[in-house]
Amino acid sequence: MRINELLNIEFPIFQGGMANIATGEFAAAVSNAGALGTIGAGGMDAETLREHIKVCKSLTDKPFSVNIMLMNPDADKMAEIVVEEKVAAVTTGAGNPGKYMESWKNAGIKVFPVVSSVALAKRLSGLGADGIVAEGCESGGHIGELTTMALVPQICDAVNVPVIAAGGIAGGRQMAAAFVLGASGVQIGTCLLASDECPIHQNYKEAVVKARDNDTIVTGRIGGAPVRILKNPMAREYVKQEKAGASLMELEKYTLGSLRKAVVDGDVKNGSLMAGQVSGMVKEILPVRTILENMVREYENIR
Repeated sequence: MRINELLNIEFPIFQGGMANIATGEFAAAVSNAGALGTIGAGGMDAETLREHIKVCKSLTDKPFSVNIMLMNPDADKMAEIVVEEKVAAVTTGAGNPGKYMESWKNAGIKVFPVVSSVALAKRLSGLGADGIVAEGCESGGHIGELTTMALVPQICDAVNVPVIAAGGIAGGRQMAAAFVLGASGVQIGTCLLASDECPIHQNYKEAVVKARDNDTIVTGRIGGAPVRILKNPMAREYVKQEKAGASLMELEKYTLGSLRKAVVDGDVKNGSLMAGQVSGMVKEILPVRTILENMVREYENIR
């Protein structure tokens, strides 16, 4: 079963829960375009999340999800809010959502934890997850170690729930590959950064469009918190100092507020331009619906 049949959406495509980017308005735009829009709660507190859910509801009658980073100090309150607001689906990251599972399931919420290892996928599917988002290290933002090509088939073999492939997917050929590997759907993020509806600064969008195949870099790998972003002076200096043995406190001066600098201020030199390795495939800024239709059309032409 394709994941769109389970969720009653047009395309078997999830939007990634990009913190500080995936607003209620953007999630609604993605859902209206035929995919599963997602509100990224990572940079929010509980009441801000509720406001974004209400905005999303006012703009779409389609299903949408909320991405909850379980390390968020307001995670418990957020877990209650998605029940109160009758959200269709929840994706989770940075932790184990087990303690919320019964409440969410009783409310009819579909739960899709984002994982980067087989062990975690097995544990969470055993707790009642409706599906698993298997995210490879090609993706933008916080990443694991395994590539999508290696991770997805191993998770598909290990669990008996639908798997959504994430990381390194921006076109129909990659969608087809994901389905061959056993996935029931795909999750995309980087290609949606270059959409008309995405609320990031125009400079950020243009940086994604201009990026080439090798224009991403991973910061924080030595410190155990790897993040994939576009190369810029901040990223290069961070990695240089990290390799030289700088402390986390010393490195923080490069990253403190850096995502806001990119998203809001359009500072492409000092901001954290989170984006995946498929940036080199993103050639123009388009409406979300066009991005989705192009992807599905390419898939249908080669399947």
